[in-house]
Amino acid sequence: MTMLTIMQSDLQLKNCKSKYNGKVREVYHLDDDTLVMVASDRLSAFDVVMPKGIPYKGQILNQIAAHMLEATADIVPNWLEAVPDPNIAVGKACTPLKVEMVIRGYLAGHAAREYALGKRLLCGSHMPEGMRENDAFPEPIITPATKAEQGDHDEDITPRELVARNIVTQEEYQQLAAYTRALFKRGTEMASKQGLILVDTKYEFGKDNQGNIVLIDEIHTPDSSRYFYADGYEARQNVGTPQRQLSKEFVRRWLIEHGFQGLEEQTPPEMTAAYIATVSERYIELYEHITGKKFIKADFSDVAIRMQRNLDLYFQS
Repeated sequence: MTMLTIMQSDLQLKNCKSKYNGKVREVYHLDDDTLVMVASDRLSAFDVVMPKGIPYKGQILNQIAAHMLEATADIVPNWLEAVPDPNIAVGKACTPLKVEMVIRGYLAGHAAREYALGKRLLCGSHMPEGMRENDAFPEPIITPATKAEQGDHDEDITPRELVARNIVTQEEYQQLAAYTRALFKRGTEMASKQGLILVDTKYEFGKDNQGNIVLIDEIHTPDSSRYFYADGYEARQNVGTPQRQLSKEFVRRWLIEHGFQGLEEQTPPEMTAAYIATVSERYIELYEHITGKKFIKADFSDVAIRMQRNLDLYFQS
């Protein structure tokens, strides 16, 4: 069976002054500071792009992000203006702040791995003694990350270091932290209505032309967030069995089991067609759970023509 994926795009856009290829997204920057963002089906884990894509992953991320940005626009302004194609978002360019605001409601993922090493302080936030993996923190903790000064990987950083390195001012950090807590609260409430627990997530912010802080990038997607099923959570914690989760963590665990953690000398393991199909199904499952909507697969008969046509129609209107 041929798996249809969008691994790259080649949109023809008037007045396009630059194109940036990220790990998952491709961003076209137009002269009037409009951004055209294409969500590809590329899969990134441990800061490495896997050789094969995941069918419909880009569409899912794009549509969940649009759904969530619309649902949180009353909390903080965001960059998004339109979604003219299942894989494309259009909005205003902002100057990114070089920090990821990671917030964690539970001891999972990176926090759990650090905790298992005996660490009780993560990015300046205290993690209590006696916790088990996937236990809830007394209150959500914010654990910021920034790009390492050497290389392209993320590194943990404290709020004090963010200010000392002039990445943000003290006032800006306080505003980012307030937005982060309010967004996480809204995301938690939305997840709860769908029978899910929002475990942890990250938010990225920038500044618009007036210097206002604006929410950018995706939010509450399986690439930026971790979800547990609420049903049976307590029972699984009580007997120490793994939580049922909807996030990219299951891919990371599969890679670790196959000897890959993104280290320099390592090569990503082969993902079979059957395994890729299960990953695609997990992404669709999350879309339907978190949005409460039925996922409708986009037309792949000629995806390049589809994206170009939809974008042309948007700009003409």
